Amino acid sequence: MEIEKTNRMNALFEFYSTLLTEKQMNYMEMYYADDFSLGEIAEEYDISRQAVYDNIKRTEKILEEYEKKLHLFSDYIVRGELLESLKKYASETYPKDTTIIKYIEQIQEVEE
Repeated sequence: MEIEKTNRMNALFEFYSTLLTEKQMNYMEMYYADDFSLGEIAEEYDISRQAVYDNIKRTEKILEEYEKKLHLFSDYIVRGELLESLKKYASETYPKDTTIIKYIEQIQEVEE
């Protein structure tokens, strides 16, 4: 469960980090991406562990709210699945038409 939460927070952070304050971005990046402990972050910023914990929990809720309203991450996942299905369908239905596959792959590259 923790790995799933970490992966989700990292993904949401990628989509919405520019909407966060600098402090929120720093704490989240250190905690989730760089695997710092609450104590290490607290020491770095000369604040209490509780302050770091509260900020991270509040920021997690903010990221989830952004996703609930904007759907950028979930739409990204759905688009990827649809493109894979389309690519499979096109290659099975039109095996000689490499242009369709090429266009689908170009769209997939843009998504990355």
